Amino acid sequence: MPLQLTLEDFMTPEQVRRLKAVARRAAAEALKKGRKTAVRDWAILHVALDAGLRVSEIVNLRVGDLLLEPGHAALIVRRGKGGKTRSVHIGEPLRQHLAEFLAWKRTVGEPTSPEAFLFLSPRGGPLTRQAVWLMFKRYARWAGLPAHLTVHSCRHTYASLLYRASRYNLRLVQKQLGHASIRTTQVYADVLAYDALEAVNGLPQ
Repeated sequence: MPLQLTLEDFMTPEQVRRLKAVARRAAAEALKKGRKTAVRDWAILHVALDAGLRVSEIVNLRVGDLLLEPGHAALIVRRGKGGKTRSVHIGEPLRQHLAEFLAWKRTVGEPTSPEAFLFLSPRGGPLTRQAVWLMFKRYARWAGLPAHLTVHSCRHTYASLLYRASRYNLRLVQKQLGHASIRTTQVYADVLAYDALEAVNGLPQ
């Protein structure tokens, strides 16, 4: 079934800022109190928003899938859709955050060997997709976001922001998202018709 999207599937830049701010504050409070969950949650949301990974890809990330050298930072998705492997380039804010997250994991005694899961449940096992979906809903509610948004909206929002930041480079968006066909990526161009927005705002008043 072809990907079907409307504008309500995307967060606005202001909504993204609010969601990040809420998660960042919760993580800072958790660090002060020696709690783990919110620290992990902020890292998950940052990956979802700044790398556009699917939830299944996030929960399957291993420590060894992080390449965090400055200027050469990426996440290696080894079990993407269709079982394909791809590298997803990430920016400096996320690179720095993940480096700090790994350092924190070491201080609290969580495993950081290459094969260890990056994000753990409170019991020390891998997270489920359902847990990530519920976690997003909690932070979205705290940030005052519309109830219809889901964690998958992070991926759509990432695609939309990347599409515009790259000056409408569909091939780049396709590669980062791991779409097998450019036709799937084309949906974002069809929905995010920025030229149409400019045109309607230019109509005679």
